[in-house]
Amino acid sequence: MLNRRTFLHQLSGGAAAIAGSSLFAPARVLGANDRVRFALIGAGGRGHAIFKAALRAPNTEAVAVADVYSRRLNDVKQIVPGIQTFTDFRRILDDKTIDAVLIATPQHQHALNFVPAIQAGKDIYQEKTMAFNPDHARRMRRAFEGSGRVVQVGIQSVSGPTFDRARELATPEHVGTVTAIHTHHYRNAPYGGWRRALPADCTLENVGWKDFEGEAAPHDFDPERFMNWRFYWDYSGGNVFENMVHQVGFWYKVLGLKVPRSVTMAGYNYFSPDMQVPDTMNVSMDLPENLLFTWNSGFGNNFYGEDGNDLVLGNKGTLQRVRNDVTLLPQARRGAPSATVQAASSPAGATPDIVGGSDETDLHIRNFFECVRNRREPNCTFDLGYRSAIACQMSIASLRQGRTVRWDAEREEIV
Repeated sequence: MLNRRTFLHQLSGGAAAIAGSSLFAPARVLGANDRVRFALIGAGGRGHAIFKAALRAPNTEAVAVADVYSRRLNDVKQIVPGIQTFTDFRRILDDKTIDAVLIATPQHQHALNFVPAIQAGKDIYQEKTMAFNPDHARRMRRAFEGSGRVVQVGIQSVSGPTFDRARELATPEHVGTVTAIHTHHYRNAPYGGWRRALPADCTLENVGWKDFEGEAAPHDFDPERFMNWRFYWDYSGGNVFENMVHQVGFWYKVLGLKVPRSVTMAGYNYFSPDMQVPDTMNVSMDLPENLLFTWNSGFGNNFYGEDGNDLVLGNKGTLQRVRNDVTLLPQARRGAPSATVQAASSPAGATPDIVGGSDETDLHIRNFFECVRNRREPNCTFDLGYRSAIACQMSIASLRQGRTVRWDAEREEIV
């Protein structure tokens, strides 16, 4: 008899090839004005944010939610009283009337949810970072290829108000030859603002612990590990997977960038003793387009802020992005903008929740549902999610192995 872990492994690995066949036709053929019936897998903080954004999207219906923690199911029922609730996400996949699923589980579970959902014929909104490691990325790719499914990866900045203008300005005519991209993400918050309180009902009776662990190394039930999974290497890639991926994905799409040739990362945990992942870090990526992409981050100072402050450095000009502003600075006139675009900015002094929603999230979710209906390519495609995930995976591999790592494209492996 298969145990749960072996079942999930075989389901997401050996059976993945089936997903490319014609056996898994869409459950329903939708017209341009049809209501999209959707379900949520993973109802934590980010899950709640995208769930509410999906409810705000035109002509959608929330049908079901799955989570391994009973408290979260009850929380969703406060929003949609009649919604079906499950502790086993596969019950959602059995429902042929559900068109799409939103996956917002912890990072180590993404592939374990994604592959069966593809095999069940569901369109997917997949939270970032798309894949936890190269094996998960390969399994997800095998399932996706030839499936005919719409997959939107949750790098919502590519649906935001600055993306089109950034792509318009990031051309040889404006910036010349780009040889470096500098990006930052800083906040002054203990543990990055990630620490979650431990509810009294976070017990083994109310949490499907083995389902949460998935393929990770087994541990006895620990509410700290469950609630604060972002602290642990078994389940998290730290702030690289939480936030670097957004900046990588944005510029990868703007400039059409490929997986790095090599990556070097340094990172340390200087003042967050209960957390395994670093609180101060620097990433350097050598890209095949002959440019150096750097990202640095920390939780002990907010001078650079967490709204981007990205710089694309070309020999004709510099493109600066601070979330809702994109500015072109010619080389000859340092500090004097030649072109700028501004969108509605966050209120002064506002501190965005680390797993909260935004206007970009609403736009990204709406784009996903539009593509479910019209079967067009969404703004953050599987391929963009894949390339961004590999860049993040290479960074973490470099840090944990203490060396520069490279990408073997033929084997799809970090070496």
